[in-house]
Amino acid sequence: MKLWDKGIHTAEGIDRFTVGNDRDWDKHLATWDVIGSMAHAQMLQSTGIIDAATGAALQKGLGELLKTVGEADFEIGQDYEDIHSWVEFQLTETLGDPGKQLHTARSRNDQVLLDIKLFLREEIRQLCALTQELCDLLLAKAETCKDKLLPGYTHLQVAMPSSFGLWFSAWAESLADDLLLLKAAYDTVNQNPLGSAAGYGSSFPIDRRLTTQLLGFETMHYNVVAAQLSRGKTELHLGMALAAFGNTLSRMAMDVCLYCSQNFGFIKLPAAYTTGSSIMPHKQNPDVFELVRGKAQRLGAIPQELLLLSNGLPSGYHREFQLSKDILFPGILALKDCLEMSTAVLKEATVVDVVDPQDDRYRYLFTVDSINEEIKRGSSFRDAYRKVGKEVQDGSYVASQTPNHSHEGSLGNLCLPEIAEKIRLRTDSFDFSTWQNAIARLSKS
Repeated sequence: MKLWDKGIHTAEGIDRFTVGNDRDWDKHLATWDVIGSMAHAQMLQSTGIIDAATGAALQKGLGELLKTVGEADFEIGQDYEDIHSWVEFQLTETLGDPGKQLHTARSRNDQVLLDIKLFLREEIRQLCALTQELCDLLLAKAETCKDKLLPGYTHLQVAMPSSFGLWFSAWAESLADDLLLLKAAYDTVNQNPLGSAAGYGSSFPIDRRLTTQLLGFETMHYNVVAAQLSRGKTELHLGMALAAFGNTLSRMAMDVCLYCSQNFGFIKLPAAYTTGSSIMPHKQNPDVFELVRGKAQRLGAIPQELLLLSNGLPSGYHREFQLSKDILFPGILALKDCLEMSTAVLKEATVVDVVDPQDDRYRYLFTVDSINEEIKRGSSFRDAYRKVGKEVQDGSYVASQTPNHSHEGSLGNLCLPEIAEKIRLRTDSFDFSTWQNAIARLSKS
């Protein structure tokens, strides 16, 4: 069934090419298509565009469909172009004429845009929850391991003393910054496009403020053309946030892979969280983090693909936007996997106390601390630098004792409560409860 069917035969192969992967991705939108339709039907009745009997019939039919699309084995059959045609056909089959009224004052353009925004709001909520869980773990590990020294590197050369407390909490605070981009994307998502129809509004006296309230949106896209222009931009903004998370997770995963190797030996993973070799029986490979690294790096391509998809298009809807699902939806699933697996495996990881000032590998790790000790004894920085540098060159350098760093964010003052509060404030800024409560009320109406 096609919503645009006018009785004209479609050439062979056109359906396959134009529908593409929509049926598969639209299963993710199914619940939201029904919920959006509930809001639309309630608005149509409220404004008198449909009568009370038709409105009641639609709400009852949509309530039954909401149960159906929530079942694990739900599929959109090959007879349907997308979830929108499936919903309308089911209602028409069950209700008759009232089902034919659902699409009044609506286009598939604003319908799919609404579905995507509703779906992305929930996906962002899940991403926030998974990020919070990983951050909580990283900060807990930082507290537990705060006294275990770790070599810090610049240019992959031993540089200055760090610690596992610094290392774990650094990734938590970096993820807090990624939440800022996710919040910006969320603010783009959390605007109601419904009522923009094909991108130019409707001659019916629809009430867009009502659907905005019913669906719990913060605001609406007021200009109907701007609403249509948000298709592509909405996906792009979230894609940029996914890429930022990917950058953080891929770098963290790279560190884990290095630190698990025998040449570093800083982190140990339980055997059950590693994989083996088909030929070398001793191998315990950190494949999870290699895949996190690869999946996370691929997220960086999403903004570029979305830009290339929409750059240069004139205003209005174009079928290319359908392809944004193929780009964005797998990226969301991949990031959720990466966050979940990083949390699961790091929870079981153990760290090794590796730094010994007498170890030749790390004997120069403390040269800056030695310089600082000379300065405390009255030397200028440059003279102290030259003195320690000469000792390094002639082999007479002896490392200082364990460093005493006390400023904010340093070895001895990790500011873990402050980082935790920063993360809490950023996750709280999303205010998911407003739309969750609105959707719960609408679903029960």
